Amino acid sequence: MEKRVYEVWKGSNKFILGGRLIFGPDAKSLLVTILLITVPVIIFCVFVARHLRHAFSPYNAGYAVLVVAIVFTIYVLILLFLTSARDPGIIPRNSHPPEEEFRYESSVSAEAGGRQTPGLQFPRTKEVMVNGIPVRVKYCDTCMLYRPPRCSHCSICNNCVERFDHHCPWVGQCIGLRNYRYFFMFVSSATLLCIYVFSMSAVYIKVLMDDHRGTVWKAMQESPPSVILMAYCFIALWFVGGLTGFHLYLIATNQTTYENFRFRADNRINVYNLGCLSNFLEVFCTTIKPSKNNFRAFVREAVPRPTLPSTQGAEAEDLGGDPRSKVEDDLDIGEDLLKISQRRNIEEIDEDIRSRGSNGPAHTALDIDSILDSDHRAPTIRSETRHSSWGRRSGSWEIAPDDVLSNSKVTEGRSHVTAKEARQ
Repeated sequence: MEKRVYEVWKGSNKFILGGRLIFGPDAKSLLVTILLITVPVIIFCVFVARHLRHAFSPYNAGYAVLVVAIVFTIYVLILLFLTSARDPGIIPRNSHPPEEEFRYESSVSAEAGGRQTPGLQFPRTKEVMVNGIPVRVKYCDTCMLYRPPRCSHCSICNNCVERFDHHCPWVGQCIGLRNYRYFFMFVSSATLLCIYVFSMSAVYIKVLMDDHRGTVWKAMQESPPSVILMAYCFIALWFVGGLTGFHLYLIATNQTTYENFRFRADNRINVYNLGCLSNFLEVFCTTIKPSKNNFRAFVREAVPRPTLPSTQGAEAEDLGGDPRSKVEDDLDIGEDLLKISQRRNIEEIDEDIRSRGSNGPAHTALDIDSILDSDHRAPTIRSETRHSSWGRRSGSWEIAPDDVLSNSKVTEGRSHVTAKEARQ
């Protein structure tokens, strides 16, 4: 059965409605944000706005207080939904690194006997031109692509996001190219909602003071919910209001939160700044680009690709295509083992000669030289037995005992022949 893209998605996102809505991995925090918005508004409508319906006698204008609170809250929740439930600008991953960026360099490997082996090198950065100024972009190992300018990899969502601003836990989503506009509108609208609830609660306190001709303290005692709402909105304004002011500054200077915090001390030239007016028009008046991901599309089977050369490939090439270098390394060790075996045979011959004593013919220095000369003939034996290392797997240094034994017998035979010729 074919699977859809969202079913095999490698990021940390969560999908609902068959991949139609995408959220961050911390989408549960979105419920907390909704409660922080709706609960105070419900308290306001029940304990404050309801009593203000008849406070403004002309045309029953007091009903507008209740209607505005409900409509404005719905508007804020819609902006929250548009911010949290859409693709923020995720760049699709590559299934393999871009081959046009590969370069091959020779490197000396100690494990390979000091031989030069081809190594696969990959440039970690490259430069692109932005408004006539070179900008360095980095390669992302996770997504296997060069990040476009202003793009960054979110460690929480595990995706590369265009014009990455930050990951907001209150909306449970990354803030990027495709949802930054809605994020700013959500934050600024939440600020206005706090101001509205705070103001109407204060108006209700004033109405109570006028009706009962009392003090502020008596009015606050008659409507504790108004006092709680004013305190809540005052605290919230420090957060959403400060966030709104900060992002107004970022928009005016065409920066992102990520760029502002990371490059603040570098004194870099902002190549994206087009002027205050143009920067605002870019954020609010340009068409939002369509998503580069079709999460409901069916996954296509990956086309098998030829294997790229690597260190393992170079080792395999040594075994298959041109195994001489590797075989020579094997034979060097084999030669050492063979010499050890030959020295042992020489010692045995010497002991045999001594054991014969007077029964055997006298041996001259020529005999000893002829015996020792067999040790110098080891390379001849090596060339004859070179075929024994062919086909041996890399990393195996064992030499068959039969080969060593047969080689030692050949050496011993040649030694006896030489001694016999010397006696004649």
